[in-house]
Amino acid sequence: MQDSRRGHKERAEQRPRRRRLGFAALAVAGIVTLAACSQSDGGASKESPASDSKPGAEVDGDSGRNGSAAVTVSPATDSKDVIPGEPLTIRASDGKLASVTVTAGDGKALDGSLSSDGTSWISSHATGYGTTYTLKAQLAASDGEKKTRTSSFTTLSKDEIFVGTYNVDKGATVGVALPVSIVFNKAIHDKARVERRLNVTSSPAVEGAWNWMKDRDGKDRVDFRPKEYWKPGTKVKLRLDLVGVKNGELIGTQKREVDFTIGKSVVSTVDVVKKTMTVAENGKVIKTLPVSTGKKTFETWNGTMVVLSKVPTIRMNSATVGIFGPEAYDLGAVKWDVQLTPSGTYAHAAPWNDGKFGKVNASHGCIGLSTSNAKWFYDQVNYGDPVIVVKSTDTVDVNNGYSAWNVNWETWKKGSALA
Repeated sequence: MQDSRRGHKERAEQRPRRRRLGFAALAVAGIVTLAACSQSDGGASKESPASDSKPGAEVDGDSGRNGSAAVTVSPATDSKDVIPGEPLTIRASDGKLASVTVTAGDGKALDGSLSSDGTSWISSHATGYGTTYTLKAQLAASDGEKKTRTSSFTTLSKDEIFVGTYNVDKGATVGVALPVSIVFNKAIHDKARVERRLNVTSSPAVEGAWNWMKDRDGKDRVDFRPKEYWKPGTKVKLRLDLVGVKNGELIGTQKREVDFTIGKSVVSTVDVVKKTMTVAENGKVIKTLPVSTGKKTFETWNGTMVVLSKVPTIRMNSATVGIFGPEAYDLGAVKWDVQLTPSGTYAHAAPWNDGKFGKVNASHGCIGLSTSNAKWFYDQVNYGDPVIVVKSTDTVDVNNGYSAWNVNWETWKKGSALA
């Protein structure tokens, strides 16, 4: 029973998201308020729903005639494209709202409430995708005149928008080698325009750059990495402001801010010739472990990989990567699994290779350890920590997980659409 070099799907035993203005009586204004072990080809983020966005103009009127009071709808872009998946806000530009009714085409109304000063109304629930709504607002102008505003608008459909999924959680603490990575659900035709609306800042400040690539499933992806590993304790903020950004026929609707922190430095180095793993914490070696890495034709990837996840127990089945015959295996309860690539590279317990650790490379590409050492390593590392393999053969591809560190800095910077 051995671990595979080729990527496959593992099963965990524990498994710890046009615009037509209606009547001229209302403006829809753009108020922007966004497993098995493997080394080959074979798998990784969080979804959130970008002309450049600008506030739209208000249009006033009362059943076709001009008046002094108007209302606006947000969030929207370019005065017409209403963003779905968010609560709807109605504002009075002059005077106060007395009542607001927003009804979908099926007759279902959006619940909501007026602000205490009567200047705005916000729905209790998000609007739907590709849905036409009818709005009726009663309001009193500042001159005391009573007016009613009626209009209709349609939210963008899922086919009309593009979204990015990112790999950091708000408030998370991550390892020193984690790039910020965003994968888009639709092809990005104007990468420079999109990249201008992505921003990573940190304290202390670092030199960093974005680099565009294709994810393993062919989707457009852009990663940001600093020139060197992050320093422990660094505070990082990712900003996405894609609201109103045009991407061919698509439009962005995403505005997000994500703050996270860099944890302690845990750097592990695997020497496939010495068959050892050396683990250093904040620059000081704390332990050296005997390992067994990939055998001939199944060599463990060379270069820097980054911890993607940890699973206490998983099933590893070679059939999922097309390995049959004498090399086949089906390991139903592999313990203490630290994932390094989506193609299936893990560091994990391999008790079937007892006697080979530190002596013989016998796996199909994974880094095998004794059960006790695998548990120790599992407890020591976290998402974003680097694992560096030296003296092996092929270098892991940059998009196979977060392997940005295998590209030299000058080359990396040229991958920016703004370079």
